[in-house]
Amino acid sequence: MAKKKSSAQKRHRQSEERRLRNKSVKSSVRTSAKKFVVLAQKAGRNPVEVQGAETALKDMIKKIDTAAQKGIIKKNTAARKKSRMQRLFNSIKAAQ
Repeated sequence: MAKKKSSAQKRHRQSEERRLRNKSVKSSVRTSAKKFVVLAQKAGRNPVEVQGAETALKDMIKKIDTAAQKGIIKKNTAARKKSRMQRLFNSIKAAQ
């Protein structure tokens, strides 16, 4: 508990800034994951789209790793997301 009102206010400001920063990173991870899934579905129908899906996968993995390193998402959650997306990509690549 804060001893003074001013320190409580400062702590509140700091936590609000961190919350918004974390929210931005989480949103970025979700957006990149959705982008990959859309490209992966296109690649399933059109083999030319596989390269686009691969670059989207690499970008998504990079964002997930960064978020896990900063402690925004847990390490196991990051590993699970990466694993699922990699399996999706592998199944598309094997289907060709």
